[in-house]
Amino acid sequence: MNLNEYLNQLSYVKTLEELWDAHCKQMAKYGFERLLYGYTRYRTETSLGDPEDFVILTNHCKEYMDGFLRDGLYFHAPMLKWALNNEGAASWRMISDMVSSGTMTKEERKVFEFNKSKGISVGYTISFNSVSMRSKGAISLAALNRSQEEIDTMWAEHGDNILLMNNVAHLKILTLPYNTPNRALTKRQREALEWVGDGKTTQDIALLMGLTSATVEKHLRLAREALSVETTAQAVLKASLQNQMFVMEA
Repeated sequence: MNLNEYLNQLSYVKTLEELWDAHCKQMAKYGFERLLYGYTRYRTETSLGDPEDFVILTNHCKEYMDGFLRDGLYFHAPMLKWALNNEGAASWRMISDMVSSGTMTKEERKVFEFNKSKGISVGYTISFNSVSMRSKGAISLAALNRSQEEIDTMWAEHGDNILLMNNVAHLKILTLPYNTPNRALTKRQREALEWVGDGKTTQDIALLMGLTSATVEKHLRLAREALSVETTAQAVLKASLQNQMFVMEA
């Protein structure tokens, strides 16, 4: 697909699965076979928030993701550090420059060696514009069996279009429902939270849902537990940020 065709397709997708499948196929046409998208709304000065709350989309294998994400290597990744302090696109050539200049920390070197062992050493990172101090999104585009020089040459010709496609994909992702298995709400939990967000009391909600007040309280408690928050107001906010509120049923 050309640029216009792809952007038109993105504008009509209704699920993350559909979007991600299309995006992986489109990026592969430019030589980027492995993608890793990440977004957090809970960044602080010393943390990116609970990994359970990250929006993570990838076509990397489970073995790679277990090492990079679950084992915490991501936190010391040189390109992630760059993304947290910059916006736009950057070549992974800067990693080889760090190796050559001897400026890598021990932790960064560990990430570099891990990625190298998995064939993830050539590519680009895109850091998206942040809408608040606590939010940050980025995507890594890894090329397999190519040199950084080849990818840099390709980027010189197509980089503007690739950057645009990724920026639009990122903005679309922010509008679509996303939850991890541990954060997913049931239909009843979501409905109860929606009525709370509409200003209804527990008694009101019980009447509207045809339940007892105790059952409504149970749904709200389970929603708080699922979202890992302490108050119902926090649950409403978090569910809303994850686009789990007022979703259209299939």
